[in-house]
Amino acid sequence: QVQLVESGGGLVQPGGSLSLSCATSGFEFSTSTINWARQAPGKGLQWVSTISPDGTTLYTGSLKGRFTISRDNAKNTVYLQMNGLQPEDTAVYYCRRGPDRGQGTQVTVSS
Repeated sequence: QVQLVESGGGLVQPGGSLSLSCATSGFEFSTSTINWARQAPGKGLQWVSTISPDGTTLYTGSLKGRFTISRDNAKNTVYLQMNGLQPEDTAVYYCRRGPDRGQGTQVTVSS
């Protein structure tokens, strides 16, 4: 059974940082492409970042330079380091593998 469990969200002030984790199980992690996506209140799901099995990374243009995706194949875990957070980054963040996704973790950026 495929499982993806996000953690690390919370409330942070503008300009702050958070590190999200996505712990996975039930599939061959080391050969899988993993994505982060987010859904802001009242908006659709937005792709954030992708990491390929070989470590190649992609980011949606507006986030490149502030967000960093990484993976630890020994721990079957993907991370999303988020710096310089702004109120518009407020959303539920999901990790996804194909059609599967976790329950999400809430990130709120507010003073």
